[in-house]
Formats: sequence, C-alpha cells, structure tokens
Amino acid sequence: MPKIALRDLRKEFATQDGVFVAIDGLTLDIAAGQFFVIVGPSGCGKTTLIRILAGLEPASGGTFDVQMETADRPGNSMVFQGDSIFPWMTVWDNAAYGLKMRGIAAAKIRATVGYYLDRTGLTRFADRYPHQLSGGMKQRVSIARAFANDPEVLLMDEPFSALDEQNKTLLQQELLRIWEETRKTVVFITHSVDEAVTLGDRIMVMSAHPGRLKSLIDVPFPRPRNVLELRHEPAYGELVYRIWGDLRDEVDRAKEQEMAR
Repeated sequence: MPKIALRDLRKEFATQDGVFVAIDGLTLDIAAGQFFVIVGPSGCGKTTLIRILAGLEPASGGTFDVQMETADRPGNSMVFQGDSIFPWMTVWDNAAYGLKMRGIAAAKIRATVGYYLDRTGLTRFADRYPHQLSGGMKQRVSIARAFANDPEVLLMDEPFSALDEQNKTLLQQELLRIWEETRKTVVFITHSVDEAVTLGDRIMVMSAHPGRLKSLIDVPFPRPRNVLELRHEPAYGELVYRIWGDLRDEVDRAKEQEMAR
C-alpha cells in the first residue's frame, strides 16, 4: 500500500467569473519513506494540493488517503513558505508546541526538543524569540518543530524560497541530514528544479492550470547526498536539463494564461 494515494483528485473554487478548476483528475501514489518533490509553474495548484493533504482545504472531487501506522502520532506537520513560528514564544517553546498540545510527558518533550534543536544548530538560541533570529534560523525552528512532532507525513511548501543562496544550500544539507535519520514520508513543493533534484527521490512535474500530472521522474542519485558534491556530477546537470524540458512548455503556457486574463 502506498503511504499517500490520490485518486482522480479535483479542486474547484467559485469565483465571480464562474468555477475555477485548480486541480483536475490527479491520480498519484507516494511510497512510505519517500522524499517526493512537486514542481510546476505558478498557479498550477501545487500549494492547493499540499493544503488538501494537510486538511486545510477540502477536495471538490476524487479521494486521497494516508495510511496511518499508529493513532499516537499526528497525520502531518507542515512547514510553510513564510514565517510560521509564534512570535511570542521562544525557540524552545516553538519547537515543543506540537508535543505539548498532544500531552506528551515533560521528560519526553525535553529529550525530543533538545535533540532536534541540536540537529538544527539552535541549542544556544533556545531562549531567543523570533524577532532575534534571521530568516534562515526561523526556518530551522520550523523544521525542528515539524520533526519533533513526529508526524506520519511531513509537508513542506517552498520552505527555502525566501532565503539567500548560501542559507538555502545550508538548510538543504541540514534537511537531508535529519531526514536520513528518520526517513519520513515528505511532500516538498519548490519552484527550483535544482532543489528538486538535490532533495528528491521522485519528482512530479505538474501542468499549467488546471493542475494535472505531466510527468514523474525518479532521481537515481544514491544517499546520503552532499549538496555541493552532487551538483558537480554531470548526471546531475543532465537530469536538471531533462526536467526543465518537461517544465518549459508549462511555464510558457502559464504565462500565456496570465496575459489573457
């Protein structure tokens, strides 16, 4: 059984101009423990899809199912594109929030939060507040909170898109390092083909609006991966070029749709 199964998934929105179809007839299986990456042009329904998986949006048609291993863990945790940590809480309290809401024992919270703050390089910033942190450090807090909550599925909606290239590369490497230890099922959205190939086991290219599955690409590079070393491999550049070939027409079509509005 796949960890996540989508069958003929459809999402519509009512607008002044009529019904807007964001996602149309999407059928997809995501395996347990897979780092699954979604790329596509702006407006293709990537974020809408991940919000449906998170339970933040209802589907208009079709079905999706997540195979739960145990009732003791949350179904998912989500890392958003922008700041999503609580500004009135310290780094420690932000990372512990999900565990506290679930009523986990204090000793278990201390051990779990301490572990993930250490893995994300935040231990010495545990008593800081978000306004005292850089953008990259805030995203580290979001990642620590998500992993600490031990969800069945980790959902990530362009979490590094607002960061500079140096911080983005560092956080990609840290995310891979932490993920290697847990092998959680991850659904990761990005506009960057480089990021998709760097992180993913499998990549879905979505069509321009309405969002459909255009292609599925398996990433052949072994793990663990070193972000910088991987990008020196000729096969890496070849795969990026191949995916851009799938994506280019959809980006052009999305631009034409935008100009026609």
